[in-house]
Amino acid sequence: MARVAVVTGGTRGIGEAISVALKAAGYIVAANYAGNDERAKEFSARTGIAVFKFDVSDFEACKAGIEKVTAELGPVDVLINNAGITRDGVMHRMTYQQWEEVIHTNLSSCFNMCRNVIDGMRERGFGRIVNIGSVNGQAGQYGQVNYAAAKSGIHGFTKALAQESAAKGITVNAIAPGYIDTDMVRAVPAHVLEKIVARIPVGRLGRADEIAKAVLYLVDDENGFMTGSTLSVNGGQHMY
Repeated sequence: MARVAVVTGGTRGIGEAISVALKAAGYIVAANYAGNDERAKEFSARTGIAVFKFDVSDFEACKAGIEKVTAELGPVDVLINNAGITRDGVMHRMTYQQWEEVIHTNLSSCFNMCRNVIDGMRERGFGRIVNIGSVNGQAGQYGQVNYAAAKSGIHGFTKALAQESAAKGITVNAIAPGYIDTDMVRAVPAHVLEKIVARIPVGRLGRADEIAKAVLYLVDDENGFMTGSTLSVNGGQHMY
């Protein structure tokens, strides 16, 4: 029987590529989204993937969302925590709201989603969780204290949850993408983007489908020995 996979922020950018790749690999996919109903409807019609609207920064919304997914599609065995936002600004100009929104959407969402699927995974003796971090959570980035903190937190969250879950057949890994050719990156001013690409050894932006391929590797039923790891998919921009 096909496994049910939930992808947060799953209707656009990296999330869309992950949702589509999972469906092509035989998973039953639930793509979460936050607010763009028209975009989500178009995505669902085009891909045949079910969409579920709820705010991943809200614990109770996540609980209700997972309950709805389970009722309509079945128990969740695969979770991809991909949802994320940016509210850039240097620290001496950053507002508390900019800080709070990014921390809650990018980091607290991992707790909100994992907490609402982990019991079922433990009971069934199987689970695959992949958290999408960032090269900027590994290396830092000017003007992104909030974003870097949240993404760095994801990497620590991943390692701790992996240790707690390993004996129950649940793997927890992270992927740290570099700069990927998505709407978020294309919104960067051209002269800034040119400088970013110049620092990437392979000489280009990454593709969303390259992140999706890494996800497929991590969630495979047969890949049960890799847990607590972070895959860096960044074109050689940051190595450690």
